[in-house]
Amino acid sequence: MRALLSVSDKTGLVDFARGLSELGWELISTGGTARAIRDAGIRVRDVSDVTGFPEMMDGRVKTLHPVVHGGLLARRDLPEHVAAMKEHGIAPIDLVVVNLYPFRETAAKKGVSPEEVVENIDIGGPSMLRSAAKNFASVTVVVDPADYPRVLATLKDGDDALAFRRDLAEKAYAHTAAYDAAISGWFAAQRGEAFPNEMSIALRRVQSLRYGENPGQRAAFYVDGGPGLGQLKQRGGKELSFNNLLDLDGALLAADPFRGEACCAIIKHTTPCGLATGDSALDAYRKALACDPVSAFGSVIAFTVPVDDAAAEAVSSLFVECVVAPSFSEGAVEILGRKKNLRVLEGDARWGDRALDFKRVRGGFLAQERAPLPSVTDDWKVVTERQPTDAERADLAFAWRAVAGVKSNAIVLARNGATIGIGAGQMSRVDAAFVAVHKARTIGHDTRGSALGSDAFFPFRDGIDQAAEAGVTAIIQPGGSVRDQEVIEAANQHGMTMVLTGQRLFRH
Repeated sequence: MRALLSVSDKTGLVDFARGLSELGWELISTGGTARAIRDAGIRVRDVSDVTGFPEMMDGRVKTLHPVVHGGLLARRDLPEHVAAMKEHGIAPIDLVVVNLYPFRETAAKKGVSPEEVVENIDIGGPSMLRSAAKNFASVTVVVDPADYPRVLATLKDGDDALAFRRDLAEKAYAHTAAYDAAISGWFAAQRGEAFPNEMSIALRRVQSLRYGENPGQRAAFYVDGGPGLGQLKQRGGKELSFNNLLDLDGALLAADPFRGEACCAIIKHTTPCGLATGDSALDAYRKALACDPVSAFGSVIAFTVPVDDAAAEAVSSLFVECVVAPSFSEGAVEILGRKKNLRVLEGDARWGDRALDFKRVRGGFLAQERAPLPSVTDDWKVVTERQPTDAERADLAFAWRAVAGVKSNAIVLARNGATIGIGAGQMSRVDAAFVAVHKARTIGHDTRGSALGSDAFFPFRDGIDQAAEAGVTAIIQPGGSVRDQEVIEAANQHGMTMVLTGQRLFRH
């Protein structure tokens, strides 16, 4: 029996090679892999000895040879294949161990040249993997060092293990597909193309989930290898669920515009029920919770700053599903850990550069650039007779950033760096305004003198009248309606100040 080993990641290589050798396998290898095996005192033949050709062109050509691929692809059950092998002096290769040049790692380096990236595109490796995987009936193909122990155990047992070889073949094809997707994505990025004619999305499963949005729906968590939720470190609590992950994404989205400030976002069903900035994590949490403490039950909470013991004590008094923050004090981890089911997530789960937003539709995906974070700019225009006061300007700036994380149609009422009422996911803007006012008053907030943020323009003046009745004095919205003048006149009639941003913030 013969095995061909050619790996970039040499984790576990020597022990695996030794195990094969002890089972009586002949080992064939290339370059650095052969040196690592030989230096460990294990007998190995160079591929060049088998093919009769030296490795050439800086290693670009070493395994691309009929002796290699004939040994991998030949069907042992077909007499004509066996005869061809004998005629041309080709010996079968029964096991291939290959992991590929580190293309993604090289491309991710800062300052790396395109030439260096191209040299890390593996050609021989994927070719061997595909040949071996196609012939899984006779050949075992291994791409993951984590599979070494099971492969050795299977070989020792002497079982045929056809199903196992088929699983490994599937894994090999998934591996090469992801590799090719990374390469094509890099080429598209080099020419600044966010939406190439063909796009491959390579995903890796990191967790099987108990169920999806509802029991009975199977689900799993996949990552694309870039920054994101997969980078978070769990420091306590149960495994994350499908809905936990959705809400974590919503919580981070709501808090993102407030990076650099102490901010807390409390999320239910992917939209905020409370959002605030403060002097500390504890202060921001208390202000966010005050917006709607009833809805905060069973929520997911995100902080933009480290969580200390005091903030952890406050959070632990509420039933919460998850808490995510850049870091936690050791005391905070211990305090939150008293809640056995509370998931504690630590890290910075930002979107990667040039990351696209995908939405699934029947038969395909919609892809869009990620919306820029809303911020205060000089492009804003005060369009009413009354200018905002300094306090109103601060509340409008907060409301504009806060409404970006709320499901459309979205209205937020804000005061002193905190939401006091949120109307989310309504079919009309006037309904969203009504819900925001209703929620605020139900909790006991005084809506008089508050600022209102709207994620899109007001199509009619009825939303302005609704806000005026609640005592709102300042409104920020994108503008752009054919009835903008009617809406502005309504604000003037009520003595309000209104700012137009020129930017819509829909979140479907």
